[in-house]
Amino acid sequence: MTPILQLDHLGKVFSADGHSVTALDDVSLAFERGECHAIVGESGSGKTTIANLVLGLMPPTSGSILFNGVPLPGDRSRAQKRSIQLVQQNPLSALNPRRSVGASVRLPLDVHEIGVSAERRQRVEALLAEVGLDADMARRSPRGLSGGQRQRIAIARALACEPELIVLDEPTSALDVLVQARVLQLLHRLRLARGLTYLFITHDLAVVRSIATRVSVFQKGRLVETGAVDAIFANPQSAYTRQLIGAVPVVTDEEAQLRDAIRTGVPETATLDP
Repeated sequence: MTPILQLDHLGKVFSADGHSVTALDDVSLAFERGECHAIVGESGSGKTTIANLVLGLMPPTSGSILFNGVPLPGDRSRAQKRSIQLVQQNPLSALNPRRSVGASVRLPLDVHEIGVSAERRQRVEALLAEVGLDADMARRSPRGLSGGQRQRIAIARALACEPELIVLDEPTSALDVLVQARVLQLLHRLRLARGLTYLFITHDLAVVRSIATRVSVFQKGRLVETGAVDAIFANPQSAYTRQLIGAVPVVTDEEAQLRDAIRTGVPETATLDP
């Protein structure tokens, strides 16, 4: 089966004031349909560059990106833009405070002209329910909501266009541990229910261990190692990966319970988000 996303000898070089910095160096990588594929590494490893290239926010210097086997051009079609959506790190900055929650979730439907007005209102209510929020949340401003609620709204907005691939850029790093766990459970449930594929950008290997199916490790723009999460954690092949894993606390009883809850689909108590 053709991978949903392929990076083919992808490279990105930034130039300024006569100096060049290689952010991504000849990366080839495949993302299989339906998986949660984590991209990890320290600051400057190239994680965000990969996300920006996949989203079409900047052009590659070399190589290509294939989506469902078809090269993605710099000027993407409306259908291609709909198929790849983003959930950002900070939900407060990602949501316009001048828009109500309902208007924010509805925005992709308006932009892509999906359905008529009444259908869009119903769709917003259904999306909010899918992420565990009440319909009356649509009238509220994002300013008065918790971080967990705002991130659920950002996820609902990303789902509005029925994407195949969602880029998740550190989606839980701005949340406290309890809310983080509930959002991770939600993301896992949505991936299974909708058949989504996640490109999960993170620096947190504990999160990777809980939710990802595959992981690719990057260092200074180069792909160091890639494989199934359990295999990488059990037997990392590179010294850099061993160093990263060595800095992660051992599996605690609480983390093991979280991992098991996420993988077995135990319902998250969404409405209890503080």
